[in-house]
Amino acid sequence: MVEFLDLKAITASFGGRIEKVVEEVVASGRYLQGPRVESFEREYARFIGAGHCVGCGNGLDALTLIYRAWIEMGLLEPGDEVIIPANTYIASVLAVSENGLVPVLVDPDPDTLQLDPDRFEAALSPRTRSLLLVHLYGRCAWSERIGEICREHGLLVVEDNAQAHGCRYLNRLTGSFSHAAGHSFYPGKNLGALGDAGAVTTNDSRLAEMVRSLGNYGSSRKYIFPYAGRNSRLDEIQAAVLSVKLPRLLQDNEARCAVAARYYDEIRNPLVRLPRRAPAGENVYHLFPVFCDDRDRLEKHLDEAGIRTLVHYPVPPHLQECYRGKNIIRCSGNLLLTERLAATELSLPISPVMSDSDVSEVIDAVNSFR
Repeated sequence: MVEFLDLKAITASFGGRIEKVVEEVVASGRYLQGPRVESFEREYARFIGAGHCVGCGNGLDALTLIYRAWIEMGLLEPGDEVIIPANTYIASVLAVSENGLVPVLVDPDPDTLQLDPDRFEAALSPRTRSLLLVHLYGRCAWSERIGEICREHGLLVVEDNAQAHGCRYLNRLTGSFSHAAGHSFYPGKNLGALGDAGAVTTNDSRLAEMVRSLGNYGSSRKYIFPYAGRNSRLDEIQAAVLSVKLPRLLQDNEARCAVAARYYDEIRNPLVRLPRRAPAGENVYHLFPVFCDDRDRLEKHLDEAGIRTLVHYPVPPHLQECYRGKNIIRCSGNLLLTERLAATELSLPISPVMSDSDVSEVIDAVNSFR
């Protein structure tokens, strides 16, 4: 059997170092707002190429806190529009709507599955104030043209870097192209903790301070609350685990790229479509999506062959019950491409601990589908 993602094997591949640092934190008696968090924040800011890193509870909180901070700073106000790729996970949209901002959903480029610059530009309105750029599946969504459009219209840019830790474009890492970036360290991510964890990176010191205060109940000084914040803090255990994993992230990404290369070179089934191959370094393959008009039957075929797969994401955000029939979001166009992708996508196993024989099993099973 080939697991979709063997987290137990990934943890074991660190040779006991993860268990060791967890034991050290437990023995220290310091579990929040301690030296492990401070150390990881410095390490991760340096890795991304940002001036500041603020740990928080999860990736959704990271994005939500960025937008809440800009509202508190007077840079945004409820009713302002934020453009988002329509085929993203719902967390990207929730972070915007929770702040009283209006998500404007845009169909992606059909080949790259990332934000389509033409559709992005067409969706701009007098109320557009921000772009939330999602590096979906681990592929860089940034482009020079997207940057030009954002500069021309004075947009605040946020990167949702939950799936693209270590991805590069023009010798810079994703998470460093924007005013601020949100990062998720959910266990299944390329850089994953042992539970929920997240971070905001930015070069804006005022924004970093505001995010840190808002994530600490709205306080930067004990028992003094200038803002009505929330409790969203990275804990010492998760920070310690992430500090063990971070130095090996690029190596693990290379292993993922090697698996993806074999999929591209060896999957030869006309019933199964693969996204356009990204230039070297511009995809760290958090997920490897393929598309099939008979997706459910392909999923069943692979399961019977011992290949575990997942669907990302079967119901797009604009069709979710929480938004349906409510004047909370705006769709730019009919989003038929997003809906077609949701109905046909299936993610194949990909991870740094897959063996060559595992990869061969997946390829053979996909190619045998009729």
